[in-house]
Amino acid sequence: MLRWAVIFLVIALIAAVMGFGGIAGSAAGIAKIIFFVFLVLLVISLVMGRRKP
Repeated sequence: MLRWAVIFLVIALIAAVMGFGGIAGSAAGIAKIIFFVFLVLLVISLVMGRRKP
């Protein structure tokens, strides 16, 4: 999931350099959402992994 966030971030940067503001904004927004979902899933997996069997 982190890989997808980085891919969308790169797409946003390339689109911003080329002058496509709408595409850059959308890609950056998607990258931000995916990154936060990744963080939530990371915290959940860390908490679930620390439980006693």
